[in-house]
Amino acid sequence: NGGSAFAADGLAGLAWLNTTAATAAAMLGWLAVERLRDGHATSLGAASGVVAGLVTITPAAGALTPVTSLIVGIIGGGLACLGVGLKYRFNVDDSLDVVGIHLVAGLWGTIGVGLLATETGWFTGGGMYGFKLFIIQIVIAVTAMVFAGVITAAITWVLKATMGWRIDDDREQRGIDLAEHGESAYDTMGPEIR
Repeated sequence: NGGSAFAADGLAGLAWLNTTAATAAAMLGWLAVERLRDGHATSLGAASGVVAGLVTITPAAGALTPVTSLIVGIIGGGLACLGVGLKYRFNVDDSLDVVGIHLVAGLWGTIGVGLLATETGWFTGGGMYGFKLFIIQIVIAVTAMVFAGVITAAITWVLKATMGWRIDDDREQRGIDLAEHGESAYDTMGPEIR
């Protein structure tokens, strides 16, 4: 995010600092939700929280203070953890947790700008302008979500029509790499699987 400033100046340094702070806070937010919900935290949760933090802070890195980036990060990590949990409740196939982490954390980070942007956010002194910024950020987030959804649906339709969307259950159980390429990407069973 520091490179997004297109200069080696104070804004680049602030974006770098905020990225680091929000990422660490998001990891802690994810682990806290995991511990409260499941009774334990996991290393996968820590790694997922880091990714959620990077996603959360990206739209806001140059617009927050280090303290508000911690707030945005911890909330983003917790929300992303809850978002990933929804895939189990609704039986959604999201093996890489893309929706739970990227959609939820990205939406929160975008909306968080309207709430906490330095001196212009709704909660940080922006007054009515801050409220307007908050609404604008929601509109931007929804517009991006709809655009991405439409493009994804179009790509999905083309893939289904040309090469198919899923492999059969037997090949999925054996492992996609083994079925498609004749080798396993992760040799966890030793030479007997060859």
